[in-house]
Amino acid sequence: MSDPSEGRPPDAGALSDQILAAEAERQAELAAGPAILDDNQLPGVGAKELSLREAISIGGVSTIVLLGALDATDALGISAMGLLGPDIQQSLGVSDAVLGTITAGGNVFIVAGGLLLSRIADNSNRARLVALATIFWSAMTLLLGFVQTAFWFFIVNCAIAFGRSQTHPVQGAIMADSYPIEARARVYAAKDVAGRSGAFIAPLAVGGLVSLIGGDDAWRWGFIAASIPTLIVGAAILFLTDPPRGQFEQRSTIGETLTGMKPGPISLGAAFQRLFKVQTIRWVFMAAVAMGFGLISDGLFLNLYLDERFDLGPFERALANSTPGVIALFMIPFVAKWYDAFYRRTPPRALALLGALFFPMAFFTVLQLLMPSPLTFAVMTGLKALFAAPAFSLLGPTLANVNPYRMRALGSAIGVSLVFGVGGLGGAILMGLISDATSPRTALLAVVPAAMIIGGLLTINGSRHIRADLSLVVEEIKEEKAERDRMRADPSDIPVLQLHNIDFSYGPVQVLFDVDLEVARGETLALLGTNGAGKSTALRVAAGLGIPSRGVVRLNGRNMTLASPEQRVREGIFLLPGGQGVFPHLSVLENLKTSAAIVRSDADSKPDIAGRLDRAFELFPVLGQRPKTPAHNLSGGQKQMLALARVIMHDPEVLIIDELSLGLAPVVIQDLLTVVGRLRDAGQTMIIVEQSLNVALALADRAVFMEKGHVRFTGPAQSLLERDDLARAVFLGRDAATDPPAHGDEG
Repeated sequence: MSDPSEGRPPDAGALSDQILAAEAERQAELAAGPAILDDNQLPGVGAKELSLREAISIGGVSTIVLLGALDATDALGISAMGLLGPDIQQSLGVSDAVLGTITAGGNVFIVAGGLLLSRIADNSNRARLVALATIFWSAMTLLLGFVQTAFWFFIVNCAIAFGRSQTHPVQGAIMADSYPIEARARVYAAKDVAGRSGAFIAPLAVGGLVSLIGGDDAWRWGFIAASIPTLIVGAAILFLTDPPRGQFEQRSTIGETLTGMKPGPISLGAAFQRLFKVQTIRWVFMAAVAMGFGLISDGLFLNLYLDERFDLGPFERALANSTPGVIALFMIPFVAKWYDAFYRRTPPRALALLGALFFPMAFFTVLQLLMPSPLTFAVMTGLKALFAAPAFSLLGPTLANVNPYRMRALGSAIGVSLVFGVGGLGGAILMGLISDATSPRTALLAVVPAAMIIGGLLTINGSRHIRADLSLVVEEIKEEKAERDRMRADPSDIPVLQLHNIDFSYGPVQVLFDVDLEVARGETLALLGTNGAGKSTALRVAAGLGIPSRGVVRLNGRNMTLASPEQRVREGIFLLPGGQGVFPHLSVLENLKTSAAIVRSDADSKPDIAGRLDRAFELFPVLGQRPKTPAHNLSGGQKQMLALARVIMHDPEVLIIDELSLGLAPVVIQDLLTVVGRLRDAGQTMIIVEQSLNVALALADRAVFMEKGHVRFTGPAQSLLERDDLARAVFLGRDAATDPPAHGDEG
């Protein structure tokens, strides 16, 4: 007699219990994630105090002097643009909105240039790049003094912004790698004092020069004068030495600086994804967008306000805006010394207090714009600067501590791009429109205070994650050292492809947990598991289609974690997705020729396309009989053959096959298995994901079994058959989570 419950839908209560149990299990897995280290195990935390003089002697005086001087010359150019805005507006005949758009256009090029130059900097000599960009920027500043129309003013200003775009990201990376963590805030502050000294002197110098010369076109001399010191400093930076990347984090963690490790390529998209998975950086980046709305165009619209409200000339505007900032110069070193000491004790509270500094800035901005005279305006400006100067000076070293050291410049550039490209651009346009419709004061009151409050709250929220993020920095450095030691001990033991400590999430849902797998040269590895186990996701991470929040992907010992899929293809990692590996509207021959055109990065010459075509048609005679047939007219089995032939045309270092037999007839599967077997016998390194245990084990030397994002078994393929629980899970889809993880004999 049949069971009356068969065929019925599951009971709602039972289904709810299953869902709640699964969610409880997932939360338990998340809670058991990477351990948060004690404070004395984190880089720079719990260390003894280091004086500023000792820190500078370690990193060298020339670095901080030249980069500080460059900050000062940068302030000279910025001051000229903001201070002379009303004069430029009158001379060129443009509105507030147009002037704001010119400023915003420069912000766009700061974003684009910063991303481009930082990507170059993370893979080359950073000091030389800073020098060349600075020389270009000085030449464009000189040219700006001679333009005659608003259009050319916009173009040259964008070129200046491109040259200046390296200022924060690339220089910040050099500073972080030049000076110890224990005094990093004070060193950054010393450099910032130089820049702010320039910001104080520059408006007075530019305003005084323009007032002295007089006339409608006197503003041009401000830019001509600003170009000279910029050129001198840029030429001097050519002689700086680029410091080793991450040396102080490594010394603090493992007691030495790692050498002999060839860094892998870093793509912009992968860097962006990885950085936004560092929680501290993600929250501070969001804060930066909010603050960019209020601060990037703040100087321009304050000068427009002073011109409209009090009818002040360039020199008087400089006095009202800049003189009070002198007070902040004396505050920065004291706050930085306090911050270094506080950070060594408790990084979360240090960052939270830093975020709290933005709230008084909002308050004093309102008071600043309500003052009845230039004198009282200047007093409020000084009080605002007391909080603004330390806050912005110390955010840089804090983020440098949690930013992965191999992409410090690019990480900073992404932050700057959010400040200028999103916040700055939006704020400039928004305040320009409000100003044209009402007044500069209304625009400032509507945007700046709200931006400061939101930015402060987001920064405080990010402080909750800094200890966990610093723990990941330690883990990555220790893992890198272990891999270097392994390579030195036995170079032949280095796997062709390695995934180590991989965590991966789709949005808030984590699907891979501490995944480890390796495949040796010439080995065929079967990756098995139930539906939803994470097999295909692990392959996507290997191929660069997903960026892990934790862990590393290596090819022949080289870190490829942040390489794009295209870069991995050039290095020899090829993924054959199940059932979707052809161009349907191209012929068989066109599909193969398209694939043959891709050249591996280690290739000595152009590919032998004719030879590769002959090999493909030899492996798949049926394709050779239909070279002009469009791919969409092929059968399912022939499409899979063509997809496999396309990948083989690349001569892959690692061939990753996802669901080779998916939806195919047994006779077609047998033909494909014959080809894959020939590739295995020829020494092709392969990873095969298969639902069919028989198919996988017929080809594999070794097997990895996954379940619910965890690796449950690693060992010889035949040993998997001895685990009845795992074999049944593959065949029947039954969970094996209640069984302990197993590892076969690797020998």
